[in-house]
Amino acid sequence: MQLDLNLLTALDALLEEGSVAGAAARLHVTAPAMSRSLGRIRKATGDQILVRTGRSMVPTTRALAMHAQVHALVQQAHQLLAAQQELDLAALDRVFTVRWHDALTAACGTALITAVRRQAPGVRLRLSAEPGTDDAELRRGEVDLESSTGAPALPDIRHRLIGSDQLVVAVRPGHPLTEGPLSIERYAAAEHVAVSRRGSLRGPIDDALTARGLERRVVAAGPTAAFALQLALDTDLVATLPDAVTRAARDQLGLVTLPLPLPLPEVPLHLLWHQRYDDDRAHTWLRDLATETVQALFAPSRACDS
Repeated sequence: MQLDLNLLTALDALLEEGSVAGAAARLHVTAPAMSRSLGRIRKATGDQILVRTGRSMVPTTRALAMHAQVHALVQQAHQLLAAQQELDLAALDRVFTVRWHDALTAACGTALITAVRRQAPGVRLRLSAEPGTDDAELRRGEVDLESSTGAPALPDIRHRLIGSDQLVVAVRPGHPLTEGPLSIERYAAAEHVAVSRRGSLRGPIDDALTARGLERRVVAAGPTAAFALQLALDTDLVATLPDAVTRAARDQLGLVTLPLPLPLPEVPLHLLWHQRYDDDRAHTWLRDLATETVQALFAPSRACDS
């Protein structure tokens, strides 16, 4: 069976546009030519792909199921054939999905979007919520760049250490902990709010306190740093968070920052991507730009690829 791979490009345009005329305009061909391509696609797949409903056309169930895969195949083909071309940022037309944790997005999202629009105005960014520990979406190409506090375990996930952050204590002005030196005992005796997407009330801080014979009472857990900081402002709860990525938010709220009276390692920050993008010049540009943007938060740090 001989396949015309041009039909994949036509199918992708038809599914993206939802009409023969729109797909024809997108690929700079005539409507009759696109209509003939649709006929060939229907014959090859044994499916109508697009069916008329009133004055518009809607995709069939099978067309909806294959849409994402067809689009990915076409994009991969373009990347394969264009891999050695010079990168023209002014003409770059691409959508990137960047998935960072909420505090990093709040601290750097505006700067990254501004830098991208200045250098490559045709590029669009999707900033999505922080993931769990599953790298499946990186492997499937659904996420281009991700943040993580740990290096990935899978060999096909690349990473770059772009900085490290230290934990600090945030409390409202006039909080009892602001009166006098903050000892580890006073810290442990206070009531706390934790940041956990899964609602966990215990973490590494609690393990470190337990090792010293102390326990703290975490009375609330919220999914984002923004929630924890707002709660710390409105109550006597204590929030313990990374310093650099929450500094602007703490200053904006007028919170008081205290040093954590507990020796803990700094929190590393990695950027992650799939190895398929190692030689992708547009992706290389994005991750370098993201690195520069995030590192502006930190003191000079060692960055390394692996």
